[in-house]
Amino acid sequence: MSRILALDYGTKRTGIAVTDPLQIIASGLCTVDTPELLPFLKQYIAQESVICVVLGAPRRWDNTTGPIENEIQSFIERFQSVFPQMQLERQDERFTSMMAQKAMIDGGLKKSKRQDKALVDQISATLILQSYLTKKR
Repeated sequence: MSRILALDYGTKRTGIAVTDPLQIIASGLCTVDTPELLPFLKQYIAQESVICVVLGAPRRWDNTTGPIENEIQSFIERFQSVFPQMQLERQDERFTSMMAQKAMIDGGLKKSKRQDKALVDQISATLILQSYLTKKR
């Protein structure tokens, strides 16, 4: 089978998570500087079988889109021009950063590690992917 990737897109960096080939477990993969995201994805997708990319959809309490949505739409256009056959899904990412912080606290990470924004982004991408997998089942 093929993997599913999830992206927690940000203006500076993007957290990336991936499933195992059986699409059962979501795991953090890495964090990439956003300007390097498409080159990273080209290389990763050339090496691994990826069937779908799940992109976080930032929403507010009232279900309106977040301020980064315009940048995400621009990224989607670029992504689809590079990967025209790739399935792209959106997944609500409300509260993922808060949940990532809580997971880090519950996991016993020291405060210095919890302040690592790249790690928070990677965990957020994992939470986005896990939510997508749960919804899909």
